[in-house]
Amino acid sequence: MLQTLAVANYRSINNLVIPLGRLNLITGPNGSGKSNLYRALRLLAETAQGGVVNALAREGGLESTFWAGPASVSRRMRNGEVPIEASVRSGPVRLHLGFTAEDFGYAIALGLPTPSRSQFALDPQIKHEAIWSGPVYRPASLLVERNGPMVRAREGRAWDVLAQHTPEFDSLFDQVGSLRASPEVLHMREFIRRWRFYDHFRSDAEAPVRQPQLGTRTPVLHHDGRDLAAALQTIIEIGDAQALHAAISDAFPGARVNIDPLPGARFAIEFHQQGLLRPLSAAELSDGTLRYLLLIAALLTPRPPSLMVLNEPETSLHPDLLPALARLIIRVSQHCQVWVVSHARRLISALQQDPECNCIVLEKNFGQTEIVGQKALDQPAWHWPH
Repeated sequence: MLQTLAVANYRSINNLVIPLGRLNLITGPNGSGKSNLYRALRLLAETAQGGVVNALAREGGLESTFWAGPASVSRRMRNGEVPIEASVRSGPVRLHLGFTAEDFGYAIALGLPTPSRSQFALDPQIKHEAIWSGPVYRPASLLVERNGPMVRAREGRAWDVLAQHTPEFDSLFDQVGSLRASPEVLHMREFIRRWRFYDHFRSDAEAPVRQPQLGTRTPVLHHDGRDLAAALQTIIEIGDAQALHAAISDAFPGARVNIDPLPGARFAIEFHQQGLLRPLSAAELSDGTLRYLLLIAALLTPRPPSLMVLNEPETSLHPDLLPALARLIIRVSQHCQVWVVSHARRLISALQQDPECNCIVLEKNFGQTEIVGQKALDQPAWHWPH
C-alpha cells in the first residue's frame, strides 16, 4: 500500500507531501488542483510503462508543466507586506515525483535537455532516479540510484555499477532486462504496473460498450469499458457473483443483470428491471445506468490491483446512486487501496462514513495547491534524493 505521495514543481503544485491510507478521498473546490494531483499520479504510473516522456509531451512539454510561481512564498508575501516576486533558485529546475510504500520508496526527477542538434531537443530528460528501503529516504537506505546515464546498485557496503550509458529518455524500469542483480527495480516496476486508473468511460451512442462484443475471460475491465459484458460474466463465473448482484440491487432495487451469449462468441448485456416485461439492452440503457454498471465491473474485478484510482466517478450518475456507489467503494477498499477524486457532496459525505476514510481537502493559496489545515509539522517525513 502507498503510504506517502510527494510532488514538487508540477503545475499548481509547488511542493506537496500527502499521507495516504486504505481509502483516500481527494476533494476541494474547482481550481484547487485535484486534477493536477491526479495527473501527477498518472505520470508516476507512466514511468513503469515507458511512457512518461510521451505523457509530458502530450501536456505541452516539460517546461509548460513547471510551477509558474516563486520557489517559495515568504510570510511577508502572504501578509501582503511585499509583492509576490521571484526568488533565486539554488539549483536547476526539476519536476519531482515520488512515493513510499510499505517496504520501498521511489523518486524520479525530470529536467530540460541540454542544448543539442537533435530534432527531439524538447523531450524532457530523466536526470535522477532512486529506490530505497524503508518509509523515508536516507543515504544509508539507498538501494539503486540512477544519476544521468549511470545506474548503480548497492552491493553489501560497496556499489556495483550496472550501466553507464542509459538513454536519458528511458527510466530504470525500461532497463530491467539489461540491469543485472537488480531485483528491487523489477519489484518496483511490477508494483507500479498494478495500479489501475478509471477516468473516462465512454457511454455515447457510438460507444463500443453499447454493442455486443467478442466475449473472452476479462478479469480486468478495459479503461474505456468496451468489454463490460465479458467483465461482468467473468465476475459471475470466477469472481464474487454475490457482491455483483448485491451492488446492482443496492442501486436499482429489484434489478438484475444477465449476459446473453450470441452467435459468433459475442456477449450482450440484458438488464432486467422491476416492472418491465423484457430486459433492456446496453444500447437502451441511460448514460447513468451504464456508467454505474461499468463502475461495478471495475471495482469488483477478480484481479484486484495494488491501487485503484477513480477520477470523478459521479459523472452522469443520478445523486440517488451515490450512496450505493460509496458503499461499494468502501467494501472494495478492504481488499485494495482506493483513491477517489470527487467534488460530489453526497458521495463525499457517504465515503466519510467510513472511519478509515483519509479525506484530503485541497485549496489554492497564492496560486499553489495546498492541503487544508496541513502545517509544516503535519507533513509526513520526506526527503528528496539528490
